[in-house]
Amino acid sequence: MDKRQERLDLLERQMERLSKRIDRLDRRSNRYSWTRVAIFFGGLGASLLAFFVNGWLCAALVVLTLLAFAIAAYYHSKIDRSLARHSVLLHIRRTQVARMRLDWEHIPDRYRADPRPEHPFEIDLDITGPHSLHRLLNTAVSREGSTRLANWLLSTRPDLTTTQQRQQLVHELTPLVRFRDKLLLHSLIASQHMAEQVEGERLQRWLSQHMPSSSLPLLFWITTLLNALTLVLLVLNLFVAMPQFWIFTLVGGLLFFFLTAKQRGDIFEDASYLRYSFATLSAVFTYLEQYPYGRHTHVRQLCEPFWADHTQSPSRLLHRVGRVASAATLKNNGLLWLIVNALIPWDAYCAYRLSQYKERIAQRLPIWLHVWFELEALCSLATFAYLNPEYTLPEVVSHEEEAVLFEAQALGHPLLSVEKKVTNSFSLDRSGEVIIITGSNMAGKSTFLRTLGINLCLAYAGGPVNAQRLRVSLFRIFTCIRVSDSVTEGYSYFYAEVRRLRRLLDALELPNEYPLFFLIDEIFKGTNNRERLIGSRSYIRALVGRNCVGAISTHDLELVKLAESVSQVQNYHFREEVVNGNMVFDYILRPGPCPTTNALKIMQMEGLPIEEKA
Repeated sequence: MDKRQERLDLLERQMERLSKRIDRLDRRSNRYSWTRVAIFFGGLGASLLAFFVNGWLCAALVVLTLLAFAIAAYYHSKIDRSLARHSVLLHIRRTQVARMRLDWEHIPDRYRADPRPEHPFEIDLDITGPHSLHRLLNTAVSREGSTRLANWLLSTRPDLTTTQQRQQLVHELTPLVRFRDKLLLHSLIASQHMAEQVEGERLQRWLSQHMPSSSLPLLFWITTLLNALTLVLLVLNLFVAMPQFWIFTLVGGLLFFFLTAKQRGDIFEDASYLRYSFATLSAVFTYLEQYPYGRHTHVRQLCEPFWADHTQSPSRLLHRVGRVASAATLKNNGLLWLIVNALIPWDAYCAYRLSQYKERIAQRLPIWLHVWFELEALCSLATFAYLNPEYTLPEVVSHEEEAVLFEAQALGHPLLSVEKKVTNSFSLDRSGEVIIITGSNMAGKSTFLRTLGINLCLAYAGGPVNAQRLRVSLFRIFTCIRVSDSVTEGYSYFYAEVRRLRRLLDALELPNEYPLFFLIDEIFKGTNNRERLIGSRSYIRALVGRNCVGAISTHDLELVKLAESVSQVQNYHFREEVVNGNMVFDYILRPGPCPTTNALKIMQMEGLPIEEKA
């Protein structure tokens, strides 16, 4: 049994154990629910009967009922918390199995940005979108963690040092299954009641837009004095028969409250969001503070801001801010909010305390958030590596060491299931080299081009690649694979392809030390055979010898003759066989031009009329 199947079996056994545990906890929770109902109504009935017998007995029964109910509620809440944790863990395991099986229906799609057609390779390589690499990898709960992972995969200028640092962290995080699971568990549990994900930009915007006012302490004490005076005069009016002077101080206090709203600032605009956001962050940061990192030096160094300063615990500080933000949500209840602020300095106190906490966390929160977002993106890559034990971390070499290098053994496409996947070995090591790939329809040309590109994206992001071995140098990636026309902009498929290929040549003109790694599928297929052949030859000659390397797929077998006159052009092909009247593809890349065609065979098999046999 291979490692992948062993890992899948392990996850399924864990799911089975978790399901049984959840069933037991659910039954216990139901029993406690009925126990609480029985205590309440039993105690209520006994207290009513005792009321007519003995007052002290009634009081004792009420106290005992409340005590028994509180004890039952305490243990019930513990079981419910355990039930919630196990349910989230089961959800994590199910999504992991879904990722291994490419079961897209059960892979979360927490954050998906619209793909950008102008990007050099985002759409062509399925980096983002509904069935994309980003969705397959992404385990982040925060929006910025998800975005950071996407940015790594979409980087147009890879950095060797950054890539190697991420690889070191991913290598350390991959075996830390418990660390990754618990970090995700705390994030999901804390944020499960939120309507939206944690947004670091929104938190930092709250810090910068509502800076503390120097007048808040004075406003707080004036409001406190007015409220206290109102309460004193009210008590004197009720018990000493003093005139109703408290009405004047009450009205004056309310006027002062509304007139100073600007000075307090609109601190309550995001109070409800802040309440849950800080609760989420506090739960996550507590775990990161207390985790024993041991000899995992790179992860320990990354998480140092959480535990290095013992005087300013981030979890404790954020918990306090969350409590004040929770208190500030009283404004959602308009009438109660007005009554409370008329009697006590509620809003003034919240504004004053929030201003104090802002000063303390304004410099620290961006650092904490940066580390958390970085860790979420890294954990996504590490989880991907754990779920695919046959994948490897590539060797990315410097531009000075190897200007052009792409050397892969058993390279496969990570978005194809194991049952359908065929791997190929492939290498490029000469600047200005152009590979022409020919082959029949459905033979695997387009998939192979995407395989090259998507593994480069994974390599530069710092993640594992679908290969036994991969050594690559640093490239800029540019693709022309999934071109489409535009009705709104008024240009055809062919013109869209021409514009895309023009951008590729423009990218070659830009001063850049990194070679361009290009992937072009079915070059100029939007025009007639004669002009396509002329245009393709001219375009390939324009690429040869330049600061680039790449592969072009085509149906034009005439193009393969370029290799006879241009030494930097090489031919590869995919082929098919007809077995018992059916076409069989092996998807194996072979050197040389394709010796077969199958267009007429496909038409004949589907019952279309043809004038001669295929």
